[in-house]
Amino acid sequence: MSKDFSVDHLDVKAFAQAGATLTGNDPLSHYPRLAQEAQGPADGLSVRWRAEGELHTEADGVSHVWLYLQVDADLPLVCQRCLQADPMHLQVERSFRFVADEATAEALDDEAEEDLLALSRDFDLHQLIEDELLMEVPLVPRHDSCPVDLPTQSSSEEFEQAAAEKTNPFAMLQGLRKNGAPD
Repeated sequence: MSKDFSVDHLDVKAFAQAGATLTGNDPLSHYPRLAQEAQGPADGLSVRWRAEGELHTEADGVSHVWLYLQVDADLPLVCQRCLQADPMHLQVERSFRFVADEATAEALDDEAEEDLLALSRDFDLHQLIEDELLMEVPLVPRHDSCPVDLPTQSSSEEFEQAAAEKTNPFAMLQGLRKNGAPD
C-alpha cells in the first residue's frame, strides 16, 4: 500500500516505517530566507532534494527513526575579494536520527555523531532543507582564484604620504649597532 506524504506536514515515523522517499525540484523563491542571500538574478534557479526515511532496528531490539537528506542548489553570490559574480554550488548530505523530544535530543547531542531531531507528526521538511542550505552559505563568499587582477597598491595620496613618514620601529636598533653596541 502506497501512502502520500506531505513535505510541509511530514509524519516522520510513518515515513520511516514505510521506507518512503520524497524528491523535489523547487524554485529558489520557495525558500525565502535562502533567496534573500542571493546577490544576483535568481530566476530559473532551483533547489533539488531527496529525502529517504528508514526505521533502523538495533541488535537490542530498539528501533530508531532516520531521515537521509541530499540537497543541492546554485546560489548567485558576489566575491568579497574582487566584487565579481561568484555562483556558489551548495550541497548537503546529512543523516538525522529522530528521538522522542527536544529534551532527549539536547541530552544526547554531545555524545551522538549524527544530528538529532525531535520526532514529529507534523515535520516541515522544506524548513529543514532551507536551514541546511543556509548553513552552507559562506559568511564571506569568494572565488578560489579571482577571474580579474586585483589592485595591490593604494590610490590614496594621504595614505602613501603617511606610510612614507612612518619611521621604522627597529631603526633605533640599527642605530645602536652602528654606535658599536655588541652583537
